[in-house]
Amino acid sequence: MKVYPYILFTLLFVFSCNKEDKEAQAIDKIEIDLNIERFDVAFSEASEENLPELKAKYPFMFPEKFDDSFWLEQLKDTIQQELSRETVKAFPSIDSEEDEIKQLFKHLKYYFPQFKTPRVITTTSSVDHRNKVIVTDTITLISLDTYLGSDHYFYQGIQDYLRADFNRDLMVVDMAEQYAEKFIFQGSRKRLLDDMIYSGKILYFKDKVIPFKTDSQKISYTPEQLEWAKVNELYIWSYFVDRELLFSTDTKLANRFINSAPFSKFYLEAIDNESPDKLGQYIGWQIVKSYMDNNEVTFNQLLNKSSDEIFNNAKFKPSR
Repeated sequence: MKVYPYILFTLLFVFSCNKEDKEAQAIDKIEIDLNIERFDVAFSEASEENLPELKAKYPFMFPEKFDDSFWLEQLKDTIQQELSRETVKAFPSIDSEEDEIKQLFKHLKYYFPQFKTPRVITTTSSVDHRNKVIVTDTITLISLDTYLGSDHYFYQGIQDYLRADFNRDLMVVDMAEQYAEKFIFQGSRKRLLDDMIYSGKILYFKDKVIPFKTDSQKISYTPEQLEWAKVNELYIWSYFVDRELLFSTDTKLANRFINSAPFSKFYLEAIDNESPDKLGQYIGWQIVKSYMDNNEVTFNQLLNKSSDEIFNNAKFKPSR
């Protein structure tokens, strides 16, 4: 009798692998016509003579409230010139990123057939790290000066936990997050649980559309931080449950456990200094994965499920 569960498990495993293989093959066959436009280079090389031509090609990059004299002054600005030089030095080519962006777009096209490849345009933004990537239906803007490497001297004075995200291997991760926010439906997020599930959906979205990135990259952890979260998963979960935080509407909880920060805030000195930030996101990710493992729900259906539906049916059990 003990043989039957083993056989059933083997059959389910083989079926799952075959399904994933067919899916991967279908995604690989999708054709994506992508040509990344280097506006950052074109603007740095612009002159008074060809500025009108550049403005005609990229009108959305030149707000009407600024006249030509403003842009010509920008071209002469020594800080802007240095920013352009350092960006071109770091990105003489963007071939490796282009390959990853193509893979992202293939996955988006597979899961969302209505998706159309946008114009992808690189620029500089005076290190506007709050808008590293901007996504619309037709255009994606990437600020290359926010991906020069966490140790770059441009980032002096910016907190270490933010600088850690200024590496080029996170470019496609940031793009995936922006697309996740476009495709995921979520009602009002009043409770910590709502923020956790929403974040979990975003991370699961990344699992599906950028499977070639590591889990630590998807959540912007170091491998050591991800391991800390895994080892302490039961403790984190017990802390949330025992203190009745999951259904709390305390607005401070997002800064403690969801948003980027130097560390998560348990208000326990021995733990706080060791813990990574965003542990609420991490637990939300595990809840969403458990929900998908235990329910007959498609990826697209997941994106519209409520926090309560996911939480109540996830059968989540933290790792011990």
